[in-house]
Amino acid sequence: MTARRIWPALLLVALVTIWPGRLAAQVNQRSMYVSVVTDAGLPVPGLGPSDFIVREDNVAREVLHVEPATDPMQVAVLVDTSQQARSDISFIRTALPPFLAALTDGPIKSEVAIIAFGERPTTFSDYTTNRATLQKGVDRIWSQQGSGAYLLDAVAEISVGFKKKESRRPVIVAIAAEGGEYSYRQYDQVLEALASGGAAFYAIMLGTPSSSVSQEAISRNIVLDRGPANSGGRRDQLLSPMALGDKLKQLADQLTHMYKVTYARPQSLIPPEKVTVAASGAGRTAHGTLIKDEKGR
Repeated sequence: MTARRIWPALLLVALVTIWPGRLAAQVNQRSMYVSVVTDAGLPVPGLGPSDFIVREDNVAREVLHVEPATDPMQVAVLVDTSQQARSDISFIRTALPPFLAALTDGPIKSEVAIIAFGERPTTFSDYTTNRATLQKGVDRIWSQQGSGAYLLDAVAEISVGFKKKESRRPVIVAIAAEGGEYSYRQYDQVLEALASGGAAFYAIMLGTPSSSVSQEAISRNIVLDRGPANSGGRRDQLLSPMALGDKLKQLADQLTHMYKVTYARPQSLIPPEKVTVAASGAGRTAHGTLIKDEKGR
């Protein structure tokens, strides 16, 4: 090796030795909020990098570090106040206060809003951590005689609001009775808005699944199937509204015991089409929501 070749090599070794942190900082990193639960729906504590498997377009990525997710959430609780939900209203009004307390009274202290979607989506309580204000929203939850459900319109409008406000950790929790759908938006418009807003979508459906083949019902079912799966949320079907209290308690435990998983991504101008996360170990299910980067993507 000539002297001209030796000196650049020595300089590179010196740079790696003296400034390893600076070079490591150039690694392209992305993060996800991830919930890991058992088959019984209980959060799994104490997990580390070796317990997670992250894939981008089915290519495994290196998990760099894992920590508890402590960033406050912005939770939109969508409540069905249409006529078809009239027999569920009393159970909803009873089940919501403990759920709201779990989200606002803990160490994270997330902001919660209550939005009704009997007829056009209407805000009963704007985003707040104040329990008294939220209780006033709960007290306004009643079935509207002759009204229809506009669940898809509510999901789309809330998602647009999250995007405009650049919400850091948005979540949508929808509680809806099975039955008719009267939204003006089609499923593709709603799914696009949901993805753009970046919210994890959790849907709790009450009653026996509808067998309607109307275009509105088909759109609703597509959103309820794809929306939670694509966003890192989930869909639950409760045949009886009496189970709503336990389901919301379980959901609160999951939301308040999540992980922030950071992994390495190679430099690329084209983002991956699909990112998935899994947890090692039998009986564990992981759901993840990508955190927006500095460009809001």
